[in-house]
Amino acid sequence: MVLAQVSGGAGVPIRELLLVLFTAAVVTFLATGGVRVLAITFGAVAVPRDRDVHTEPIPRMGGVGMYVGMVTALLFAQQLPALTRGFEFNRDIFAALTAGLVIVLVGAIDDRWGLDALTKFVGQVTAAGVLVLMGVTWFLIYNPFAESTVILDQLQSGLVTIAVTVVMVNAMNFVDGLDGLAAGMGLIAALAICVYSVGLLREQGGDVSVYPPALLAAALAGACLGFLPHNFQPARIFMGDSGSMLIGLMLATISTSASGKITPTAYGIRDILGLLTPLLLVGAVMFIPILDLLLAVVRRTRAGVSPFSPDKMHLHHRLLQIGHSHRRVVLLIYLWVGVLAFGAVGSALIDRRVVVLLVAGGLVFALVVTAVPTFRYRDDY
Repeated sequence: MVLAQVSGGAGVPIRELLLVLFTAAVVTFLATGGVRVLAITFGAVAVPRDRDVHTEPIPRMGGVGMYVGMVTALLFAQQLPALTRGFEFNRDIFAALTAGLVIVLVGAIDDRWGLDALTKFVGQVTAAGVLVLMGVTWFLIYNPFAESTVILDQLQSGLVTIAVTVVMVNAMNFVDGLDGLAAGMGLIAALAICVYSVGLLREQGGDVSVYPPALLAAALAGACLGFLPHNFQPARIFMGDSGSMLIGLMLATISTSASGKITPTAYGIRDILGLLTPLLLVGAVMFIPILDLLLAVVRRTRAGVSPFSPDKMHLHHRLLQIGHSHRRVVLLIYLWVGVLAFGAVGSALIDRRVVVLLVAGGLVFALVVTAVPTFRYRDDY
């Protein structure tokens, strides 16, 4: 039994979720224009450095516009009859927005005045701590190989939640080095998790406890989509740490909110692997940024410098060095993330053998186009 075979999808408000996504996109697009003016006025401008790809000063702090888009879309969702009950007995959405406000404020301060690595780390832990204090924690972790469920106590669940959140926040922060890269990756990841959450809604017959991850994923996808026109090469504004850390925090919150929603007793070992746990799903959609993060930590530690010391050796920098243009590097990383993300989700929606073939074909295609740079054309940047 897989999600595609579970009762006809009753109680799944797909149209309303699309409306939330569209609302977040439109509001973010409009708000980002105003944020750009404010960023220039207050001096939140990214002056080119040696490790940067851009050559002209560009305003940042775009994460503020993304947060405004998400808040507006979720407030709108609260007024929709089909989605209202998702807010009545669940604090996950309010916790996500509260923690999001903390991380956006920390990021905005860094975008304007700059913060040292330790201070920024404390801000990240604080935002993750807000989630824990408001009850958004990893309290169940499935072990499909042993066909068992690990139940975490309060301390363990808090530590796991903070660790997952901080890793994902920093992974998105590290990968934000090219125009449109972090926003596009956030869009792909949020869409994948939204599809997964809709699958959970179908499996649970529209259970109110499964609404928050679906709503948050739709709002985040819309915010990333609305920001992309401002940020895709050539960018008119950067999302800055206020945006990249917000994306990482929201992805961590969504996956944490979705944890524990599957009933493992209803499935066999093969079906649990097909459904995937939120942690495995997030591992798939975040594989590229987390790999980049781990390589950066190892590289800098071996060089005897701080793991947070900036350099120009990230994956996107290396793709530029082997001959890919700016835009093609971004599209290549979109391709890799998309294949991994929707490959993971696809196993819960369609026949697993078809998924294996599609993912294998996608990975081979991605490998070929990554390893063989094409010629630059005059319209490339």
